[in-house]
Amino acid sequence: MCSIFAILDIQSDATPLRQVALEMSKLLRHRGPDWSGIYSSDKAILAHERLAIVDIEHGAQPLLSTDETLILAVNGEIYNHKELKAELGDKYSYQTNSDCEVILALYQEYGIDFLDKLNGIFAFVLYDKTKDSYLIGRDHMGIIPLYTGHDSKGNFYIASEMKALMPVCKTVEEFKPGHYVTAEGYQQYYQRDWQDFSAVQDNEASVDELREALEAAVKRQLMSDVPYGVLLSGGLDSSVISAITQTYAKRRIEDDGASDAWWPQLHSFAVGLEGAPDLAAAQKVADAIGTIHHEITFTFQDGLDAIKDVIYHLETYDVTTIRAATPMYLMARKIKAMGIKMVLSGEGADELFGGYLYFHKAPNAQAFHEELVRKLDKLHLFDCLRANKAMAAWGLEARVPFLDKEFIDTAMRINPEAKMSKDGRIEKHILRTAFEHKLPKEVAWRQKEQFSDGVGYSWIDGLKDHAAQEVDDLQLANAKFRFPYNTPETKEAYFYRCFFEAHFPLPSAAETVPGGKSVACSTPEALAWDESLQGIIDPSGRAVQSVHESAY
Repeated sequence: MCSIFAILDIQSDATPLRQVALEMSKLLRHRGPDWSGIYSSDKAILAHERLAIVDIEHGAQPLLSTDETLILAVNGEIYNHKELKAELGDKYSYQTNSDCEVILALYQEYGIDFLDKLNGIFAFVLYDKTKDSYLIGRDHMGIIPLYTGHDSKGNFYIASEMKALMPVCKTVEEFKPGHYVTAEGYQQYYQRDWQDFSAVQDNEASVDELREALEAAVKRQLMSDVPYGVLLSGGLDSSVISAITQTYAKRRIEDDGASDAWWPQLHSFAVGLEGAPDLAAAQKVADAIGTIHHEITFTFQDGLDAIKDVIYHLETYDVTTIRAATPMYLMARKIKAMGIKMVLSGEGADELFGGYLYFHKAPNAQAFHEELVRKLDKLHLFDCLRANKAMAAWGLEARVPFLDKEFIDTAMRINPEAKMSKDGRIEKHILRTAFEHKLPKEVAWRQKEQFSDGVGYSWIDGLKDHAAQEVDDLQLANAKFRFPYNTPETKEAYFYRCFFEAHFPLPSAAETVPGGKSVACSTPEALAWDESLQGIIDPSGRAVQSVHESAY
C-alpha cells in the first residue's frame, strides 16, 4: 500500500500549505514507508508515501507526464497495465515500469472517460496544469480507501486515510467507490447489468468457467517485484486462493512464466488463539498444498491491548470489523517482520456466493441475489476496509482476487439459484465444487466460520465480557445523548465508540461508519427473511440458530 494526500481548489496562500501537506502525509507513512514525494504549486499540492511493490527503482511518485503538465499520485495496482499499454500502442513514452503510469497515458488519450478500462485496486489524484483541472478516482469496490474534506478557508483535501484530515479539516467524508470527481462533481463510472436480478435469473451456471476466471484473477494479481505470501485461515476462501497461488508461485508472472520466480517458495500465515479452529484447518491446507506455513498465536490480552490502535488504523467503530481486524493487525506485524510486503487474501467470496450463514434463510433466488448486491455495495465499509487498513498499518499490501473486476462479473452473472443453500446444499456449494480437487475434503466442505469466530470463540466472548465490565448500564441507557448518530445498542459497541470518538472527534467522521441492525453480517433488509433473525443484535455467525453447528 501507498498513501496519497492532496490539496486542490486552493483558496488561500499556497506557500504554507506545502508544509501542511508534508506534515499530514507523515501521518500516513505507515502505508508507504519506502519513499516520500511531493509536487506543489499555487494551484495544487500532491504528496505521496510509497510502498514499493512494482518497479522498485523507478516508480517514485508523484508521476509526471513527459511534458510535466500532468501530475499523478496513486495508491494501488493496475493489474491489466500491460494490456492497456498494448492497446495504446507506441503513442506514449513511458518513463518508468510502474503499472500506474498507464493512467497518465489513458488520460491523454481518452480524457476522463477511461476509468472502467482499469482492472485493479486504486485511488488516485491527477492534476492537469494546462487546464487547471483535476480528476480523482477510486476503484470499483472501494478496495483502496479514500477520504475528502474541506478546511475553514474552503481548500479541498484528499487523503488515503481520515486521520490525515482530522487536524486540518472542518468536515470529512468517504469518497464513493466506483466514482470519479472533477470540479463539476461526482460521477459514477462502475455500473453492471448483474445489479438487476432480471439480468441473471435465467443464466447458466458453469463450474469450469468459474474455476478458470478465479485462476486468471489470482495470476493477474501476483505481479510483484518483492516477496509475497498468502493469508490462510483454513476456511474455504483463503484456502482456495492459497492453493491457486501455489500453482503459479514457482514462475515469474511478470514475464509470463518465462523465468523462475525470485522467491519460489510460497509462505502462508494463519492467526488465532491457542487451539483455535482456524489454526488446525490452516495447517491441513498448508500440508496439502506445500506452503511454508507460519502459525501466529495471540492471547486475549494481546488483542485487548491492541484495540485502541486498531480503531485508530481502521477508522471505524463497527463491531464486526474490529473483532476481525484485531487478529489481522497482530498477524500483519509478524508478516512484515519476515520481509513480506504483499499478501493475497480471501475477502469477497461470501458477498459473491452467499457464504454468510444467514443466507440459508433466504426465501427465494431474487431475495438472495439482491442481498448479494447490497453486500457488495457496502463492502468498502467492512471487509475491504479491514483487509486494507489492518495490513497497511504495518506497510503491507493486501490483494483480494475474489474482488477482481473481471471475476466479479463472472461470479455475479451466475444464476443465483445455483448459489443458494437449499436442498441440503452447504453455503458456497458451487465454489467448493470448483476447487474441491485442490483441498483436503474436510476443509473444502467445512462450514463457514467468520474470521472473528474462527480465531477462537473465546476472543469474541471475552470482548463482550470485558465491555460489560467497562460500560455500566446507565452509560448504555443514555448513549443517545453522547452518541446521537448511530447510537450504540450494546456495551461492546459503546466501548469501541469511545475510542473512535477520541481519535476522530469530528461529527462528520462518525457519519463515515455504517449503522443498522445486523445478524451474522447481514444487512438490515435481510432480517425480515426469518423470525429467528429478529430481536438479535450479534454479528457472529453463531447467532444464526439451526444453521451454525455451535449456535447459541
